[in-house]
Amino acid sequence: MQKYIYIIITLLFTTFQVVTAQEKDNEEKDLGTETVTVVKAYKPTISDAFKIKSVPIINGAVELKKKPISYSIFSVPVASTFTPAKGKATAVKKKKPEELYNSYASVGLGNFSNALLDFYTSRPINRNETLDVGVNHHSSRGDIKETTVDNVFYDTKATGMYSRKERDLEWNMNLGLQHKLYSWYGVTNDALGTTPESLIDEKQNYFNVELGGELKMEDYLIKGGDVLVRRFWDATQSGENRVVINSALEIPISSELINFNIKLDYLGGKFKNTSLNNTENTERIKFGHFQAGINPNLVILRDDLTLNLGANIVYGLNTNANESNFYIYPTITASYRLAGETAIAYGGIEGDLKQNSYHNFVKENPFVSPTLTILPTDNQYNAYGGLKGQLLTNLGYNVKVSYTTENNRALYKLNPENSFRGEDDKDYHLGNSFDIFYDDIKTFAFFAELNIDVNRNFALGINAEILDYNTETNNPAWNLPKVKGSLFMDYQIGEKWFTGANLFYVGERKDLNSIAAPATLPQNFNSTEVVLKDFFDANAHLGYRFDKTLSVFVKAANITNNNYQRWANYPVQGFQVLAGATYKFDL
Repeated sequence: MQKYIYIIITLLFTTFQVVTAQEKDNEEKDLGTETVTVVKAYKPTISDAFKIKSVPIINGAVELKKKPISYSIFSVPVASTFTPAKGKATAVKKKKPEELYNSYASVGLGNFSNALLDFYTSRPINRNETLDVGVNHHSSRGDIKETTVDNVFYDTKATGMYSRKERDLEWNMNLGLQHKLYSWYGVTNDALGTTPESLIDEKQNYFNVELGGELKMEDYLIKGGDVLVRRFWDATQSGENRVVINSALEIPISSELINFNIKLDYLGGKFKNTSLNNTENTERIKFGHFQAGINPNLVILRDDLTLNLGANIVYGLNTNANESNFYIYPTITASYRLAGETAIAYGGIEGDLKQNSYHNFVKENPFVSPTLTILPTDNQYNAYGGLKGQLLTNLGYNVKVSYTTENNRALYKLNPENSFRGEDDKDYHLGNSFDIFYDDIKTFAFFAELNIDVNRNFALGINAEILDYNTETNNPAWNLPKVKGSLFMDYQIGEKWFTGANLFYVGERKDLNSIAAPATLPQNFNSTEVVLKDFFDANAHLGYRFDKTLSVFVKAANITNNNYQRWANYPVQGFQVLAGATYKFDL
């Protein structure tokens, strides 16, 4: 029954749609008719042309065959007398390599009885081993008019080094011997009084023996290191021993490098006599310092950036006072190429624990007394930044600003005149020797430098530095100048003549003259501040080469004949001339 009902409903729905569609068609027919014309642009096309075959097909009973043709060449030899000329390349004129000699000797003599001797030889033992030997001597009788006692000095040094090179490492051992003689000639007439000059023993002798070695390695974790063992002593039974060991490790991590610098430094010694600030020579001065440091740093290299990030960790031990301390210093440096080689910005902040020693003090100022207090300098940090580069291919520059903080900075200051200490071995108690004064100093400095290489034969350099000191004790920074500058020049005049000059300027400095008194503190001694005038010193040399082996030279020093004082009460020699010869040879 449901089936029939479904069929009936379907038929009715279909009939309704047909009727509705017819009604719509009738309605559309009643709208009328309209003509639409479609215009299309003519677009002609080109069809491929019929190509005639190059070899048509012949439909016939007779087909002509091609006759085969064979080719051959009839070769007849022809006699020829032509001979081509051979080409020849133009020869390049080679400059004859300069002949090298393994030895040379230089001798010079001048006024003030100045004498100079310099000898050096390098002897190859075999392909990988070399032995170098050198001897240097410089002496003078002094004869400075402004002084009341003898001012002779001489400095003699002998060195020897054995070196060996292998495929991936090289090492050497060296031995050095040195003897210096200086005079504490800075004795004033007031200090000398009625004492005859012949009774004054103002000469001091220094002796130095050192043994060292160095190792360099490639493709190893340990890149190398060096060792120094030194014994330094004088004629007053005072001296010191020092041992320094340095090593360097390099660990590559990914594309970066981590470096480790390790240092061990021991210093120990004694002075037979006590400080001249004491009117009684009752006890000796002993000192001993040990340092152990490690400096890890990460090196980052990029296209224009070089960055070094690290720290310097030092353990310092005063073995005499049984005191120790740890020091941590920054070691951060960076450089960035702003415009290639034209402008390179650089900067950094670094610090270290500087090991002071009797040997180093004598090297800088040979007129110190053998009654020093030896302490290390805590260089807390040195912050600096600057700009350097090449303005032209032959013009380089460097500009730097720095700020340094130091604790226990060693300064040279005149010892007091101490007439109560006549029992000392030498006469350095007449206000004619220097003590070490330690002060905490903050230093601001500005440095500028220009280097000019006009050509291969001419080079010129000039630099200047301005410094400002702030001391913890509010004293002047004894014997430190606030302005320094220098100029150097080297000029090769043709193949035979050569010349050069060195000029330097040192600004005003200050020192302190004082007189010791019993039961009185040094700061309460009767004292007068001394101002050392600034000075300008000009030196030059001129030489002539006869041939490859022999040359002569003339050297002039203090050309302006300025009898300035480098140290208080110590005038220098006036105008000096020294002439000599140099000979090169194979030994």
